[in-house]
Amino acid sequence: MSSPLTLVYFSGFATTFALIAAIGAQNAFVLRQGIRREHVLAVVALCSVSDLVLITAGIAGFGALVAAHPDVVTVARFGGAAFLVGYGLLAARRALTPGALTPSTAGPARLASVVGTCLALTFLNPHVYLDTVVLLGALANEQHEGRWIFGVGAITASFVWFTTLGFGATKLSALFAKPVTWRILDGVIAATMMGLAALIISG
Repeated sequence: MSSPLTLVYFSGFATTFALIAAIGAQNAFVLRQGIRREHVLAVVALCSVSDLVLITAGIAGFGALVAAHPDVVTVARFGGAAFLVGYGLLAARRALTPGALTPSTAGPARLASVVGTCLALTFLNPHVYLDTVVLLGALANEQHEGRWIFGVGAITASFVWFTTLGFGATKLSALFAKPVTWRILDGVIAATMMGLAALIISG
């Protein structure tokens, strides 16, 4: 039989996996970088470490602070929405400009630019504070002495997800050799970003 701490670990893993596996701005970015085979390790590491920091903060009590000061989430909401609209417009422009989507003609983005975009998509998203910090922090603390075991499970899920998404996407490179496939992907990304921005503003 599984020990109580093992069940707590897998509870943290399953809960976090379900939260981060949904289609979102960060996942769309990781997917695109993986398909382009561009700074994949840096993006996967940055997303995973960011979750580690946020989950740890939530368990340590930062989630209660965020919940007590909703103005922090409000600032993140409007800033995040503006960023998502901008990123969505860039994706739409790429989708409407076939020449810019050909891998042979599109030069690699600088690491600093990729890291900056990844950080913005992560920390300007208000849902990251509500889900990762507040929700996971609250669920972890319900485990009392096992809260850090729950946290380890949650952090493991994040590392597994982003590693699988980023490096798994590199296997799709052949499919994206044609510009039309990039147009479809960027069209979906643009629609996703705009939809998320609308949900953030209305929520």
